[in-house]
Amino acid sequence: MSAPLFLVESLPTADRMTLDGPEGRHAATVQRLRPGERLLLADGRGGTAAAVVITVGKDTLDVEITSRGYVDAPVPRLVVVQGIAKGDRGELAVQAMTEVGVDEIVPWAAERSIVLWRGDRGVRAREKWVTTAREAAKQARRPWLPVVAGSPDESTTQVARRLAGAAAAFVLHEAAEERLTTVALPAAGEIVLVVGPEGGIADRELDAFAEAGARPVRLGSSVLRTSTAGVAALSVLSVRLGRW
Repeated sequence: MSAPLFLVESLPTADRMTLDGPEGRHAATVQRLRPGERLLLADGRGGTAAAVVITVGKDTLDVEITSRGYVDAPVPRLVVVQGIAKGDRGELAVQAMTEVGVDEIVPWAAERSIVLWRGDRGVRAREKWVTTAREAAKQARRPWLPVVAGSPDESTTQVARRLAGAAAAFVLHEAAEERLTTVALPAAGEIVLVVGPEGGIADRELDAFAEAGARPVRLGSSVLRTSTAGVAALSVLSVRLGRW
C-alpha cells in the first residue's frame, strides 16, 4: 500500500518537522501511524516530501524527511463547470472528479439549479466543496490540490467568459452529435467542460455557451446524472491526453 499523504501549508526546509494540527491529529489518532512508518507531505502546489515517523505524541508526529520532489502541473489543464445540484450530489461530483484528476471546479448557478447559493448559505456550501476536494486529493495521493472557483458561485455570463478564453470548451448535452471520444483536443491551455444540473441546461444557456465558442458533445447513448457526468467525461479526457 502506498504511503498516506498529508497536506501542509509549506514543506519543511529542515530534515525534521512536527506534523500537528488537523493533519497531525489525523495521522496520529485516526490513522494511528507508528515509528518507522512512511508518509508523504504535499503543499498542494506540486511540492512533495517523503518522510518517516520518528516519534508519536498526542495528536502529533515527529518525522524525518527522506527525500523531496516536485511534480509539474498537468498540461492541458482540465476545468469542469459544475451546475449546482441539490443534496449531496454536488459533493459526490467534486469527490469523484478530484480523484480522477480535475484541476479546477467552477460552481455554476444554472437556470435549472434547484438549490441557490446565496449569502452565508452559499459560502458554507462552497466551503464543503473545498473540503471535499481537499480530502479526495489526499485519498488519491495528488500533489496538486484542485482549485474551487466562485465567490461562492459563478453566473452563466461569467461561465461564458471563461469558455471564450479556453483553448477548447465543451458542453455535455444529450442531443449533441459530436462525441467527446473523437473531438479534437488542444495540447496546452485549458479544456473547459460544462456539466448541467439535474434539470439540464436551458436553451438560452446553451446558446450563450455556443456563442462563446463551446461545442456540445456527448459521451454515449445513456443520460448520466449530474453527479457522474463530469467524472465520466474526465475519464475519457484523461485517457485521450495520456494522463492515464
